[in-house]
Amino acid sequence: MVLLVGMLYITDTDYILKGIRVVYFTGHTTAFIDDFKYFDNDTIPASTHPQPWPKHSEYNIATPTKALQKINEELGTVAFLIIKNDSLWFEEYATDYGTNSHTNSFSMAKSVITALLGKAIADGYIKSLEQPVGDFFPQYTDTSLTVGDLSSMSSGLNWDESYHSPFSMTARSYYDDDLAPLIMNLKVVDTPGVAFKYLSGNTQLLAMVIEKAVGQKITDYFKTSFWEPMGAEQPALWQWDNAEHQLVKAYCCWGSNARDFARFGKLFSDNGRWNGTQLLDSAFVNKAIHPRFEESPEYGYGFWLSDHLNKHIFVMRGILGQYVITIPEDDVIIVRLGHQRGERVDKPFSDDFYVYVSEAYEMLESL
Repeated sequence: MVLLVGMLYITDTDYILKGIRVVYFTGHTTAFIDDFKYFDNDTIPASTHPQPWPKHSEYNIATPTKALQKINEELGTVAFLIIKNDSLWFEEYATDYGTNSHTNSFSMAKSVITALLGKAIADGYIKSLEQPVGDFFPQYTDTSLTVGDLSSMSSGLNWDESYHSPFSMTARSYYDDDLAPLIMNLKVVDTPGVAFKYLSGNTQLLAMVIEKAVGQKITDYFKTSFWEPMGAEQPALWQWDNAEHQLVKAYCCWGSNARDFARFGKLFSDNGRWNGTQLLDSAFVNKAIHPRFEESPEYGYGFWLSDHLNKHIFVMRGILGQYVITIPEDDVIIVRLGHQRGERVDKPFSDDFYVYVSEAYEMLESL
């Protein structure tokens, strides 16, 4: 055992020890929604002018369908919300969870980083989606990589998105205590801007570009750009690599509650306006929630996309079935948070996503 531990340190893979301690020693088999206490975190305070969601006149009158109850029990749903016409229509929480619970959103954070990109463009810190990444990090000067390529998952970077190997870049980025060297050593190995390929490293590099352009930490810019003006009721957490480096794990690890997560669905559904104030350029919002590549209609810029039930749906999505599902044509937002997701078989989304949407509509139509 001593020899094994020594080899991990010698080969600079000692982060695996933290992974074992955080995951297996706590009775889990993978990252989990309540893992914040095992990491260093930055705290984003609640808004000084909180704006609670109003309750719909039909609030919590409807009951979950049998199919929804079944999948919520099987997959460990801890929060399920339906917002209709900007009002809370239905909400339900598991035991030990509630309106103030903080859980990890995982890759839902990628949508927030794209929102911050749009804000940085509007504020004049970044010129456009076409600005070269090389303007901020010289090692990319001789590539055609742009900030828009990072947001739309078309960077051509040599990131390894494996979720099963403890030696993958994804595992290292989650458990290592110094994230910057991993990201700064990424290389462009395929032509950027020509095809969709989902890589978490894209979002991490994009966040580092935004920090450099703006001259602020991501969490500070996030607070002033969105959390404060959108009236968040609760503080948010965002994991650092460690308290010394304070580099936010931007591709994941933004923690909040279901009601506050839902605010980004409303913001993008309302074309970047929040209760009369334009926080994001409407043209940027429109581009973000539509496909960049015709052959990959499931992704835009930072958002997943679906045409389930023949509707235009854009989605913030995390690996364990975290969803903010927004359907602008019906003024509906569905939020699901939980421990597990369903199976994915030859579809852009795992099967639980389609159940959540279909059964929410069954509930809405039952009254």
